[in-house]
Amino acid sequence: MIKHCLLALMLAGLVYAVTPAVSAQDTNEQQSAPSGQHGYGHNHFDPEKRAAMLSKQLNLSADQKAKVTDILKSEQSQMEGLRSDSSVSQEDRHSKMMEIHKSSNEQIRALLDPDQQKKWEEIQSQQKEHYHHGGGQAPAGTPNSPPPQQ
Repeated sequence: MIKHCLLALMLAGLVYAVTPAVSAQDTNEQQSAPSGQHGYGHNHFDPEKRAAMLSKQLNLSADQKAKVTDILKSEQSQMEGLRSDSSVSQEDRHSKMMEIHKSSNEQIRALLDPDQQKKWEEIQSQQKEHYHHGGGQAPAGTPNSPPPQQ
């Protein structure tokens, strides 16, 4: 009987000792995620990754992918500048971000051939549906991003 009690206490102690270590490891991994990654697919802030994803989805040529990457880098730069501008109200900031986003989407669409444009519209439509059904907000070019404002 004493052996069983000691075994149970040892197991309980082991579980007690290991659980905080595992939890701390998970927390450290979440905290070490690159900026722009907020736990729900936000690696889309990386223009290179977004362009690669769009390249795969739309079957972009190397030239198109390079131009899309430039557009997304410009969008990111403008968004970061707007975020750091404390003189702009939150409402104005949101409005300007949506304008930047819409402009980027229009520039990307202009690079596409008719078949790619059709696929682009499908992607945008899916994003719009996801966004309006409580899917949250994420940048364009990602499966969870909001639609362009029209």
